[in-house]
Amino acid sequence: MGLFTKRKRRPSRRAEAKALKHKAGLEAKLVARNDRKARRAEGRTQRKVAKAQISALQAEEKASLKLAAKAERELFSASQMRKYLGVARVLIPVLAPLAYRAATFLRAQLDTRKAQQLGIGVEQLGDFSGHGAKLQARIANTEAALGKVGAQSGKGDTQKFVATTQARLDSLAAAVQTAEQMPAPRRRAVHTSIAQELSGVEADVLAQLGVR
Repeated sequence: MGLFTKRKRRPSRRAEAKALKHKAGLEAKLVARNDRKARRAEGRTQRKVAKAQISALQAEEKASLKLAAKAERELFSASQMRKYLGVARVLIPVLAPLAYRAATFLRAQLDTRKAQQLGIGVEQLGDFSGHGAKLQARIANTEAALGKVGAQSGKGDTQKFVATTQARLDSLAAAVQTAEQMPAPRRRAVHTSIAQELSGVEADVLAQLGVR
């Protein structure tokens, strides 16, 4: 009977392995697609910053030309050059802060978008960096939820679950840090594996919180 039982379960395990492999492939494709979207968004933002800076320079040039048109016809006389230099000294201090504020605003927009993608607050962005920033944020969020589980119940089984799960999260966090030094193909494979295990941990924690 034992032999027959193993034969019945073998296709199930193969099906499960195939399903997990398919899921990993889908998640890897999703991560790659999100990375491409993020790079395109950042590229568009950089182009907007460059365009704003060019516009500022064009405005400065236009103002200089207007003043020059009203001046003497001898465009390169000593008096005209002194006027041009005077105009530059006036405009540069005015335009530079404007360009800085525009760049700061765009940087803030980028930070906000990135924080939303990671599921964290903007003030936490400095805590998560590198290729595994998203995984780091997920681990941190799961640890916060795990803390709620421990606070809700002081029972031995619950505290044992909290301790065991925290150990798993610590191992995953260490794996993310280790993967930072790996070649890109290997790092992506490790990240996919970490994401799969982390999904299981998240589901366990949510179940403890009564979320299905």
